[in-house]
Order: sequence, then C-alpha cells, then structure tokens
Amino acid sequence: MEKVYKKSASLGDQTSGFCPGCLHGVAFKLIAEVLDERNDRRRTVGVLPVGCATLAMDTNNYDMIIASHGRAPAVATGYKRSMPDRLVFAYQGDGDLASIGLAEAIHAANRGEAITTIFINNGIFGMTGGQMAPTTLIGQLATTCVDGRSAASSGYPMRMAELIAGLKAPAYVARFGLFSPKTILQAKKGIEKAFELQMSQGGYAFLELLTNCPTNWGVSPTESLVWIKQKMVPYYPLGVLKSMEGSAETDGN
Repeated sequence: MEKVYKKSASLGDQTSGFCPGCLHGVAFKLIAEVLDERNDRRRTVGVLPVGCATLAMDTNNYDMIIASHGRAPAVATGYKRSMPDRLVFAYQGDGDLASIGLAEAIHAANRGEAITTIFINNGIFGMTGGQMAPTTLIGQLATTCVDGRSAASSGYPMRMAELIAGLKAPAYVARFGLFSPKTILQAKKGIEKAFELQMSQGGYAFLELLTNCPTNWGVSPTESLVWIKQKMVPYYPLGVLKSMEGSAETDGN
C-alpha cells in the first residue's frame, strides 16, 4: 500500500496533552509541516506564552522557549536580533497577547521586528479557568461574565489583526480559521508566506487564527467548529488585511 502521509519531523513522539478537539494541535501541525517543507526545522526558534500552548514543549521537535506571561514578543525580538539567521516566531493566545501582553505585541509590530507572531484567538482564557478575554464576543459566556459579555461594562471584543494592520511597519497581517479543511489549508499558506517574508525580507508578520476551546465553552468539539464559523467569523472576518504586495481581501467561508 502506498504511504500518502507521514508525521512531520518537526513533531516529536510525545502524545499531545491538549484537550480533545482543541485546535492548538492543528495549529502546531501546520507550523511543523511548513518548517519541514521549507527545511527550516534546525534553524527555528518558537517562543511560547504562559498558557495551554506550553504543552507543545513536549510535542514539537525544534528549539522552543517559554516566556513570561505576555512577554513572548520581547523574547522573540531579543533572540532574532542576536541570531538574525534564525526563523523566530511567537505563539500566543488571546489572553496572553491581547491582555497582559498587549503593549509588547503592539510595539514589536510597530517597530517591524523581523519575527512572526501567531495569535491564537479562541475568545477565552483557556488554561486559567475560562475567564473572559479581550476577544470574548458580546453575549458569550465565561466564568467572569456568567450572563454573557456586556459592552457597557467590559467594552467590545478587540480585533487585533485590524489594530496591527493599521500600523505602518508590519509586512503581512492576516486572519484565518481552523474550522474546516478549506480554511486550514488557507492558514497553512499564510504561515508559509509569513515565514518566507521573515527570512527573505526581514518582515514582521501577524497571523490571527480563529480556534476553539470546547472544554471552557462547554460544547462538543463539533459544536465548537460551528460556533467559530457562525459566531466568530462575522465579527472577525477572515482574509489578508495587509501584505508587502499591498493586497487586501477577505474570505469568510
């Protein structure tokens, strides 16, 4: 029988520790595939936040660093400036990047640091107990807003990709979803483009990935995928917001 697929060399042998149905595993799988296809594994450094993503230390087969809460962009900046030949990316959740790490994220982007930020937006604090995040949708339930998020008391969900795209320095800003085969393949192409821009032109890239948290959302993995498409995408439209070529397009499918 012909083998049509094999596990990426950039993934180790350890079983994933993510909750069943969690899309962190899909995101890291896409990163691993791109690294293998680009032959970049041995020159890559990933910087992880405080949160569920730290579990990837056991499953990724390339150099990784865990930063203090919200400080992944600063750590990634320091590493890239000292080792400019390395491919460096910061992988951050919405609580880590858009809350405690907001200043770090904005200023790294504003300086146009030659790093890639992969922003995982599942609309909630995952590891710490399901609290409301800056990206929690209006009306969405969380342990700190049991009646649903209210704009009057908590403001509106932050559209991070749009904020970053409004800055002059970033070379590539895009938002993708991980809820269907089509959108997953689009996300992979976005990761590949971001890494290519970093290594060929020293460009800063920001990739927002719409993901899920079945455990803290209180739904099944299948229901969570429907939620992303029906609830998140209308507020967080998919597409390329900014690129070196100056393109701007959206695709909400």
